Amino acid sequence: MESGFATTPFGRRPMTLALVKANAASRQIPEGAAVEKWQVYRWLCEGKSIVGVGDRALAVLSGLLTFYPDDQISEENGLMVFPSNAQLSLRAHGMADSTLRRNLAELVSCGLIIRRDSPNGKRFARKGQGGGVTEVFGFSLAPLLTRAVEFQRAAEQVRAECLALKLMRERITLHRRDIQKLVEAAIEEGVPGDWGGVWRRFRSIVDTIPRRAGLSQLEGIVAELTKLHDEVDRMLESFTDSTNPSGNESQNERQQSDSNTDSTFVFEPAFEKSRAAVEPRPAPDERLKSYPIGLVLKACPEIADYAVNGIASWRDLMLTAAQVRGYLGVSPSAYEEACHVMGQEVAAIVIACILQRAQHINSAGGYLRVLTEKARAGEFSVGPMLMAALKANGPATRMTG
Repeated sequence: MESGFATTPFGRRPMTLALVKANAASRQIPEGAAVEKWQVYRWLCEGKSIVGVGDRALAVLSGLLTFYPDDQISEENGLMVFPSNAQLSLRAHGMADSTLRRNLAELVSCGLIIRRDSPNGKRFARKGQGGGVTEVFGFSLAPLLTRAVEFQRAAEQVRAECLALKLMRERITLHRRDIQKLVEAAIEEGVPGDWGGVWRRFRSIVDTIPRRAGLSQLEGIVAELTKLHDEVDRMLESFTDSTNPSGNESQNERQQSDSNTDSTFVFEPAFEKSRAAVEPRPAPDERLKSYPIGLVLKACPEIADYAVNGIASWRDLMLTAAQVRGYLGVSPSAYEEACHVMGQEVAAIVIACILQRAQHINSAGGYLRVLTEKARAGEFSVGPMLMAALKANGPATRMTG
């Protein structure tokens, strides 16, 4: 049973117009209105950011709801609960008394409960001669009933925002994955274009994504990634359209080059003895390289320290790699086999990458043999290995050429 007028708080707690308004609203309950107490509690937990209530205050509210005897909050079942602070503390997982009082005040200020204080501040129910309850002092749960629709809408709004945020993050993930793999494929396949510039733009967008971003921030990032994704697609489509569909002419040229006995080979002296047993692959023309020499040197700068007169061409890189393999402990036979299976230019790139990560590789020779076997089975591509080296060297050296 509730009084028909507003009661002021006990002790030093002040009375405010907001409390007067909450008291008045709590009396405007439609006839027959009811709401399931744990359902409205779930709505509050979901929409707490909109309602403005904290986690600890909700824990106290959960404790208060356990003192309500029915599952349905309704005027017919009564709207008051009157536990002591000691009892409520136990239901709130042993919350300290000062913390309990502070969170009860928060529930009142948020308009989730209303105080009905007795003259001495105690909470109790007074019964009449017939044993029925005539007057109750404690906390009224009427706001949970009168504002139930408001709490439901708040929960729905938060769910909608969370879903939109999730979908936006998924779009960012898809764009990041697609752009990165398309750029790697473009470099690996030797597609002409300023892929270094594309990569720098991609990283500049990705690096600005905050760990905790709102929907409006993510929408701007998605727009930038979408624009960049479209540009990458157009560059690849343009290259595909301009490529000779037959592809036979370039393939025949490479086959003729393989059979040309005047082709230039790059081997270290130790390989000359076994050249009759292994058919080496010729060093391709610079224009046919899948990777710019500058890109390899940016990914693996340490190999330049071993070059006698610097590295200005693929021939310089292959000569330096043949020398470096000895420093790494790679046997002549392992390197010769890698050159035969991968091609001398790819084997040189692999040696440069192994040198760059030498401190993380226990056996360079064994590692090279594993990569050679993968290449023989068609399971190895040097592109991802080169890209990993580029990323490991930090943003200052990423894909500038």
